[in-house]
Amino acid sequence: MSKNLATKILEAHLVEGELVPGREIAIRIDHALLQDATGTMAMLEFMAMGAERVKVELAAQYIDHNLLQTDNKNADDHIFLMTAAQRYGINLSKPGNGVSHQVHLERFGVPGKTMLGADSHTPTAAGLAMLAIGAGGLDVAMAMAGHPFHLPCPKIWGVKLTGKLPPWVSGKDVILEMLRRHSVKGGVGKIIEYYGPGVATLSTTDRGTIGNMGAELGATTSVFPSDERTREFLESQGRGDAWRPLAADPDATYDEYDEIDLSSLEPLIACPSSPDNVEPVREVEGTKVDQVIVGSSVNSSFRDLMTVCRILDGRRVAPHVSFNVNPGSRQVLENVAAQGGFMMLLLAGAQIHQPGCLGCIGMGQAPGTNQVSLRTFPRNFPGRSGVKNDRVYLCSPETAAAAGIFGVITDPRKLGDLMAWPNVQNPEKYLLDDSSIIFPLPPGEAAKVEIVTGPNIVPFPQFEELPEDLAAEVIIKVEDNISTDTIMPAGNKVLPFRSNIPAISQFVYEQLDPEFHTRAKEKGNGVVVGGENYGQGSSREHAALAPRYLGIRAKIAKSFARIHKANLINFGILPLTFKDPADYDRISQGDTVTFKGLRSLVAAGAREIPIIVDGREIVTVLEVSDRERQDLLAGGTLNYVKKGNP
Repeated sequence: MSKNLATKILEAHLVEGELVPGREIAIRIDHALLQDATGTMAMLEFMAMGAERVKVELAAQYIDHNLLQTDNKNADDHIFLMTAAQRYGINLSKPGNGVSHQVHLERFGVPGKTMLGADSHTPTAAGLAMLAIGAGGLDVAMAMAGHPFHLPCPKIWGVKLTGKLPPWVSGKDVILEMLRRHSVKGGVGKIIEYYGPGVATLSTTDRGTIGNMGAELGATTSVFPSDERTREFLESQGRGDAWRPLAADPDATYDEYDEIDLSSLEPLIACPSSPDNVEPVREVEGTKVDQVIVGSSVNSSFRDLMTVCRILDGRRVAPHVSFNVNPGSRQVLENVAAQGGFMMLLLAGAQIHQPGCLGCIGMGQAPGTNQVSLRTFPRNFPGRSGVKNDRVYLCSPETAAAAGIFGVITDPRKLGDLMAWPNVQNPEKYLLDDSSIIFPLPPGEAAKVEIVTGPNIVPFPQFEELPEDLAAEVIIKVEDNISTDTIMPAGNKVLPFRSNIPAISQFVYEQLDPEFHTRAKEKGNGVVVGGENYGQGSSREHAALAPRYLGIRAKIAKSFARIHKANLINFGILPLTFKDPADYDRISQGDTVTFKGLRSLVAAGAREIPIIVDGREIVTVLEVSDRERQDLLAGGTLNYVKKGNP
């Protein structure tokens, strides 16, 4: 029987279940990816399991988010991560070496492998034909300890690519077209597999861009075939022996289909404040731009940055524009510098920053009041930049560079009146330098490493089991598409507390309701009510863990984003949906919600969980597996595992 590529990789790693969409499966994980904003807690969770060494083929810890050291907290976390990585056999990418996704693509990615990452943009590795999935930190810690990763079996969505991208259009415009067509909910429960003759025209890094922002569609992950372009990239990295060809069978079928003629695409832009609010750049031309940022989590490869360098060469950015460049890695920066790009940026008036996430996670680079910021980032959720009521647009490097020169949003095709299209290609051989990667020690030496723990690292909190009966107050009611940025903000004020749950819990829902923290603590038991696609965006498990610490025992929504729902279960919060979506309008903030016989219902496998809201019965639905029910009954996955359960 002919098979698509995603099915082939899933089958090769399947350890439990059947590949039937919607049913729970478990897969073996080959690579684990951690970054410092989520990885500090994940490392604490891994240590709590008592494992002596990671059990995946390769684990990598990146320090790429918490790079501003305004006091001791981030520096303390960094030395903790460095020593813990040495102790447990984990590769460590030091601060300034680059963003996890770009560095893993360069130095570690292998076609056909599975990867679980404590970052929702882990699917960047789709550029190397990896089946790379974002997850909460606890799921990644479990994988490092040797447990398989459980998930609902996704549908496979085949997207056929034909044609070739025209000048001034790039991989960013491909994924923006997908978001324009299908919205931030269009990929939920699906793996997006790109195939067809157009794939061969896209470089590995362009494919990585498309895979990265598949997360904004809500997709489980994305995947591209491993072909000659993949081989070229691996050989350019001195890792040609890692290549192997991988592709769908010629007559493979998919659960769903779409097709994009690359030659028909034009420059696109996501307007404030959602990645799917996409318009042609020509439709919003003329809007004054105050800030431009190129790089960070996505569009920070050599091709992306060198394209900007060539566009800016011999020109100056508009006087009123702050033009920033965040290289994806030290390797990217070194290779751009070797081709003269560094001086092109400096002479054009650009600000060049260290390789890292920086403004993408709200760690500096915030725009001013009412300022327009054009970014090549993957997300523009409200307030993610660090400024309330921000005006952030998402675009390609070409569109960003055009705005820098003209000072207003400009269709980059107009640059053709000033210069020839740069048509930058990735190098045949990159300059390589792994001196900022600390590789694992042999087990005997690793066992002697002392883990250094600073005062900001607080032990993992203890949670109670699910009670038989529960009465709780609705602490907050929110609308559709609430992101984890809204639930648990990032930025330089909050991120340093990632390893301190009591401290970080004070910021839960700070943007919408500054009193949420105080009110939740006072009530003891609480409920959150949400609309469609609740918890979209980042994989940050703190958006579940911190509310649980504050006493939130259930979240009732019209629907949940995949990673957030899994995180809720991991920390013992019931993820309930309305059987009748109209019931959303029959519950309000301040209402008392009563659950009778709750534990017995969950233990018995009940799908419908009735609740009483001020005397009225509302039926909610608990759509979880038998394994997840055990986690909920125990008060969370760690509780369940500590009891000796697999």
